[in-house]
Amino acid sequence: MFPVAVIEDAAAAEVSLDPVRARLLAELAEPASATMLAARVDLPRQKVNYHLRALEKHGLVELVEERRKGNVTERMMRATASSYVISPSALAAVQPDPAQSPDRLSARWLLAVAGRLVRDVGILLTGAAKARKRVATFALDGEIRFASAADRAAFAEELTSAVTALVSKYHDENAEKGRKHRVVVAVHPSVPDAPETSTGEES
Repeated sequence: MFPVAVIEDAAAAEVSLDPVRARLLAELAEPASATMLAARVDLPRQKVNYHLRALEKHGLVELVEERRKGNVTERMMRATASSYVISPSALAAVQPDPAQSPDRLSARWLLAVAGRLVRDVGILLTGAAKARKRVATFALDGEIRFASAADRAAFAEELTSAVTALVSKYHDENAEKGRKHRVVVAVHPSVPDAPETSTGEES
């Protein structure tokens, strides 16, 4: 089971978005049979089997083992990943395109860049899985608290200068065996786990 998988097919995305099937995927973090799942989600076993077949058809669940119980063969199923991300490529013609109106200060452009990131990494993961190789990636994730909008703007300018200098230092357009890599750097307000309440008092 993968920690996360990218859904690139539109039909698979549609299957995963069904509330009942999404619940079954969550339940299948550990192997279970249709009979076991039926008791957990309060549905008839035949109905659960129907949903499992749809999920299996699109590679979202897999057979772990078959257990013989009397005249019945019990199929133990498991989700292929702990969590799933739907790639913009599943939207085909309407997937976001960062090339349209690039604006580094636009939240919508940032969203388009993030969408392309999910799409590209999904494609790389699919290819790497077939070749049984790993994808060479690197990411940083953290938080910073700015005292003012002016500080945020100054940070953005310094960050831009630093990244530009690094790109200039290491980019080699004529490297015979070189491979291009995409660099994405983003800064956006953090979303709190729980809504922050204001007392209306000033500190």
